[in-house]
Amino acid sequence: MNYSAQVVFIVSGDSDVRSSLECVLSARGLHTVSFETAAEYLACATPSVPACLVLDVELPDTGGLDLQQQLMGAGPPIVFVTRHADLACAVRAIKAGALDFLAMPFDPQQLLRAVQAALDICDSARAQHEKLKEIGDRYARLTPRERQVLRRVVSGLLNKQVAAELGISEITVQIHRQRVMRKMRAASFADLVRFAGLLRVPFDDDTFVGAAVPMYYTTPPYQMLQMQR
Repeated sequence: MNYSAQVVFIVSGDSDVRSSLECVLSARGLHTVSFETAAEYLACATPSVPACLVLDVELPDTGGLDLQQQLMGAGPPIVFVTRHADLACAVRAIKAGALDFLAMPFDPQQLLRAVQAALDICDSARAQHEKLKEIGDRYARLTPRERQVLRRVVSGLLNKQVAAELGISEITVQIHRQRVMRKMRAASFADLVRFAGLLRVPFDDDTFVGAAVPMYYTTPPYQMLQMQR
């Protein structure tokens, strides 16, 4: 499926619940896609736009909490809804990363706030992912020697210490360092250190073949955002 801007997935075995959620969200101009079962949702293609999953605790084929567990690290932020408020379920859902847990009948404004928060977090995480991917692509274009120099200078070694470790002249280290700064598009040494930290560049690994960039649907968006705080 293709989505133009944002999408709110609704998964509930109760047609009345689905209709109620669709009505509230659509009235705010949000695009919704509804499913009756967890299986139907799982068969849906992963969206390439910011998304939120409004998930009923009770589903015809599996429990909402079980689906959350199955999706952990591979789906959009979740807002739970339920007709039967259960403190234990709410605690379990929140601990597992759900953004909110709403008992029905719910306050429409509370639902809208929760969904919008999920979409905002998702959008921020996607932007962060694109930024990290771009930095990772720059790092991947460095030569093996340039990576060796980068890893050592960001660890705090002086040029003469890097030269001694690598068995090259200090002038050669300076040349490699300048090339690294240019290729990484680092305006300052502080930028270079920050880029290396974001990519978790290892000090002693000379076999790096790709940037260690957290993928959008590998790390839950809300967890990615929290890690950047």
